[in-house]
Amino acid sequence: MNKKKLEALRAKFGGENESVIYNPRYKAVVDKLFDPAGTRFAPYAGIPTFLDMPYRPIDWKEPDFSELDVALVGLPMDLGISNRNGCRFGPRAIRAIERVGPFNHVLDCMPGSELRVNDIGDVPFRSRYNLEQSHEDIEAAVLKIIEAGVVPLSVGGDHSVSLPILRALGREKPVGMIHIDAHCDTAGPFDGSRFHHGGPFRQAVLDGVLDPDRTIQIGIRGSSDFLWEFSEETGMTVIHAEEISALGCAKVAGMAREKVGDGPVYLSFDIDSLDPAFAPGTGTPEIGGLSTREAQEILRALKGVNLIGGDVVEVAPQYDATTNTAHAGAQMLFEILSLLVFSPSLTKNT
Repeated sequence: MNKKKLEALRAKFGGENESVIYNPRYKAVVDKLFDPAGTRFAPYAGIPTFLDMPYRPIDWKEPDFSELDVALVGLPMDLGISNRNGCRFGPRAIRAIERVGPFNHVLDCMPGSELRVNDIGDVPFRSRYNLEQSHEDIEAAVLKIIEAGVVPLSVGGDHSVSLPILRALGREKPVGMIHIDAHCDTAGPFDGSRFHHGGPFRQAVLDGVLDPDRTIQIGIRGSSDFLWEFSEETGMTVIHAEEISALGCAKVAGMAREKVGDGPVYLSFDIDSLDPAFAPGTGTPEIGGLSTREAQEILRALKGVNLIGGDVVEVAPQYDATTNTAHAGAQMLFEILSLLVFSPSLTKNT
C-alpha cells in the first residue's frame, strides 16, 4: 500500500469519521440499531424473547393480534417423544440465544424491521399430561392467529406439534410442505397412539390438511426407512441426506420449489436434520446429517416461496453442553422469518 492510499484511508475512516458508515445498504441497518451516541442495546440484557423481538402478552380468551404480520409462539410440549424427552425446554433455550440477526446479509433483509413481528409467548396447555388435549390447544391457538391474518412461526416442542398447526392452516384446503428432518415422520401408530412425533405428517394427509403431491422431505437418513413407505406411496418427494452432496444444495432447493409450486406452503424444520456434530441436543440424533451451512443454503434458496407458516422443533438443550443446538435452532428460526419477508402471503398485503 502506497502512502497516498494510506492518507486517503485515514481521511475517510479516521478521526471524526471513525464511526461513519458510507455504504447505504449497511447504513440503513446501523441507523435502525444504534442510537445517535453509537450505542446498541446489549443483547444479553432485558427479558429474553425469540430473536430479540418485542414481547406481546396475549389474553387467549380475547386475543389481540392487531397490526401484526408474524407471531412467534412457543409450544413447550414433548408428550409425543419416542426416545429422549426434554424438548419441552426448547422454546426457553432458543429465547435465551443472543446475537442472531437482525440483518440477513444473504437475503438482504432485516425481518424485524420489514415485518411487524412479536413474540407472543407460549400456547397455554390445559394439562401437561394429555397429548391429544395439548394438540387441541395448539390448533385452537393457531386458528386464532391465522383468523387474524397473522402468520404463525412456532418453536417446539416435539414434532407432533406440527399436526395441529397443519389442521388449522389446512382447514379449508390442504397445504404443501417443505420438511427438513432426519426422519419422514409418516409412521403408523406406536404403542397405541397415532399422535407421536414420528407420524404427524401421515395423520395430516389422512386428515385432508396436507397435500402429499406438494410435499418434499429433505435430509432423511438413519435406520428407519422401513417406517416411511407412506411418504413414497402418497407421492411425497423424499431426498435422503446421502444424496445431497451429489445433488448440491441449490439443486435440492430447486426441487423443493418445483414440488410445492406457487400454492401455500408450510416449512417444518426439525433440528435433528443437522448432524449431531452441529446439533447434539435433540431427542433422536442421527449421524450423517446436514451441516449448518448446508441447511442455511437450502433455506435461503427458498426465497419467494409462498410460506404461510413454519416451525423449528425438537431442540432438547439438556443434551448439549455447548448451547450449539439452541443456537442453530435460533438461526434457522431467523432464516425462516427472513423468508417471510419475501413470501407472497405477506407481500401482497404490503
